[in-house]
Order: sequence, then C-alpha cells, then structure tokens
Amino acid sequence: MIDKLEFFIAVAREQSFSRAAEACGVTQPTLSAGIKQLEETLGVLLVNRSSRFHGLTSEGERVLEWAKRIVGDSRAMRQEVRALKSGLTGLMRIAVIPTALSMVAALTTPFRAKHPGVRFSVTSANSHEILQGISNLEIDAGITYLDNEPLGTVRSLPLYIEQYRLLTSAGSPFADNKSVTWAEVGRIPLCLLTPDMQNRRIVDQLLASTGGARPEPTLESNSVIALYAHVKTGQWASIMAEKLVETLSIAEPIRSIPIIEPQAVHQIGLVVPRREPMTPLTATLFAEAKKLIAPRL
Repeated sequence: MIDKLEFFIAVAREQSFSRAAEACGVTQPTLSAGIKQLEETLGVLLVNRSSRFHGLTSEGERVLEWAKRIVGDSRAMRQEVRALKSGLTGLMRIAVIPTALSMVAALTTPFRAKHPGVRFSVTSANSHEILQGISNLEIDAGITYLDNEPLGTVRSLPLYIEQYRLLTSAGSPFADNKSVTWAEVGRIPLCLLTPDMQNRRIVDQLLASTGGARPEPTLESNSVIALYAHVKTGQWASIMAEKLVETLSIAEPIRSIPIIEPQAVHQIGLVVPRREPMTPLTATLFAEAKKLIAPRL
C-alpha cells in the first residue's frame, strides 16, 4: 500500500505517468498498475485519464492529502528505527531562498560534526517552491521568509532579520552616501532577482511605497551571484540582503550602502513539515537551529 501511495503522490506531483514512473524508478506499466490497484482497493477513481494524465478527481484530491500523511509518517517511522539501530544517517534535503543561502553552513556544519553519517542536499528555490516541496515530501526543510506571504501548514522557527543594502560602484550615483532612501534607489537603473522570487516582490513593494513609478530593472536573474558579477563590472547597481553582502566580503570598488526610509526588515526562518513526531533528521536540524539563535534570545 505504501508503494502505491508513493506512486500516486508522484503522479499528482509530476502530472505525467511517464515522469512519475521515472521519479519512482519503476516502469510506467508497473506504476499504472499500482495506481489502478489502489483505486480498486479504495473503490473510487483517483485520476482522470485516457492515455494521458488529465488531473485528479475530487476523490483523488482528498486521497492525496491522506497519502502525504501516511507516506510521511511511514518514512519517519523507518528513519527513526534506523536511527535507533545505527545512529542518525540518511539524506537531509534543504531548499533555501537565494538571499539566505549564505547562512546554511551555520546549520549544516555543526549538524554533520555530531552526525557524520548524514548527507545534505542544499538547493536554491523560491519561497513557493519551498512550501510546495515540503507539501509534496520532496524536501525535509526550507529556509524562507516567515512574515510576508502565507506559509500554510508548516512549523516555523525565526532565524534572523533580513535588511537591505544598495550595491553600487565607486563613481556611480550615491556611491559616497552613508545611506540612501528607497525613493533615491528607485531613480537609478537596477539589476534585480526575477519576479518569482519573494525578495523581488518585497523590493518592488518598497520601491512602490515611495510614491514613484515602479522602475523596470535593466537585468533580471534568479542568481544572486549573477547579479553580483554585474555589479562588479562597475556598470550596474543592485539591492541585496545585508547577510548575503557580509558573506560576499564586499571590497573596493564596490560600495555597500544601507537603505533607509522606510526602514524595512523581514523575518527569515526555518520551515519544516507540521508533523508530530518530527522525523529524527528534521528534529535534529530544528534543535541545531534553536542553538543558532539562542545567543540572541
């Protein structure tokens, strides 16, 4: 039954029988047969299909929620049994918004020092993808914004406050200022993250709050490294999170200038599935995160 539920979750996620079969490491006939057996067991049609996937039925949507719970609990049980037998092992999957990638090592490094049998997969994702990944059991935890857009059904832990800086080069407008306002920043050409990133939506809101027209960026990228590389040419400016700027070790001729008026801060934190008990891996990560913020509490 657990395998069949795994198949069903994969089909709902991939919206394709062939891609779901590939993700599950089985042939498409095996996957299709498993879902058909699941439908026969439950006595309802779960998937609208002919030769292709055409979405879930209303019963399928409800069964999907139960399937995620059951599969999640099954994985947690197996993980806990392995931990009791041989210590904490396995793969910890973490997705992180681009502006927070620089702080992940503060979590993973002490974690691995205590549990060398654990491996990590750290990927960059936007806030929507992180919440979707948790819902679909594709990741174990995420680091994202906590206070700007709805989080849904996750458990969260605040880690730090995000503040913003203008990155520009010597000789450019405002390069010698000790601080700049959002209104001033809105008057210069900028390279920014893509609109699917919550950081970009926050920046757009702040620029619009000054009463001016929302500026069109001269370049967009989903990579903060790409933005930084353009600023380093001396021909571009960007807005970046303060903690990220600290990690990049900004030096001349790049200038990092605090943006004020209005003073803007947003809460960044750890999000994990709302499940009790938590899996051993997730519980350990949550405990390490609490230690990380303890000195500031």
